[in-house]
Amino acid sequence: MQQAIAHISLLVRDYDEAIEFYVGTLGFRLVEDSPRPEEGKRWVVVAPPGRSGTSLLLARASGTDQLAAVGGQTGGRVFLFHQTDDFWRDYERYRLAGVTFVRVPSEQPYGTVAVFQDLYGNLWDLLQYNGSVPYRLGAA
Repeated sequence: MQQAIAHISLLVRDYDEAIEFYVGTLGFRLVEDSPRPEEGKRWVVVAPPGRSGTSLLLARASGTDQLAAVGGQTGGRVFLFHQTDDFWRDYERYRLAGVTFVRVPSEQPYGTVAVFQDLYGNLWDLLQYNGSVPYRLGAA
């Protein structure tokens, strides 16, 4: 049996500002942007460059509860783990693009990691595993 997580829903204030950040700043691919007029919404999916099984569904917040959760979906913990094949290339590119890093790069037993914020304040690990864990890029 094979199963996978297809999408992770990420609450955003506005579709276009989120697309600008994830596609324009982080270099993700815009996989889909389809209107759902019957719901007054759009189906917006972005994914990191290269091969990736999981993508982000950018879900525009509606109502006060959802708006209050934008940027804080995990209560201040790291939300997503953005794996790369070249940590320093992506760290420098993101830094030069104005991405805010809240924890400086460090070498850990599993690889190189730094923590950054997305445009809403969600925390992300940017990381490159060193081969000591089974879930590195390209692992089955």
